[in-house]
Amino acid sequence: MYSISLKNQNLITSFEYVSIDSIFPHEKVIINRKNALKKYILSCDEYSILPSIICCNKSKMIIDGHHRFNTLKELGYKMIPVTFIDYMDNSIRTHNEKGKQLSKNILIERAIKNNLFEPKSTIHEIITINKIWKPLVLLSTLSEINL
Repeated sequence: MYSISLKNQNLITSFEYVSIDSIFPHEKVIINRKNALKKYILSCDEYSILPSIICCNKSKMIIDGHHRFNTLKELGYKMIPVTFIDYMDNSIRTHNEKGKQLSKNILIERAIKNNLFEPKSTIHEIITINKIWKPLVLLSTLSEINL
């Protein structure tokens, strides 16, 4: 189902279309990148295909997909595709661009307070059964976004 083999098969708890207002970010976005995605979505005739947004199944914090989230929100989408995961699982690591480990609980606390990190300043990775760390986005489900 996914492009990587997971060490923990229970890591993904669900995939659903949820209210865009039920999830929240922990990072700001790069405006040019958001605008490029908006242009792509608007260029599609009937629908576009995007990776689902990845969120913590307990806190509902966005882990991966901030640009997709902000773009879809700006375009007025009410329901968006989300893959929920067990974010606290040890097979997921979080660090900054310099490799310093980041506390998942601190990320969630700051997100709840809307004290957002700078764009692309947190990196989330998952370990495969071959013990290789890969980008978390590989857990996303390709999803149809209707215009």
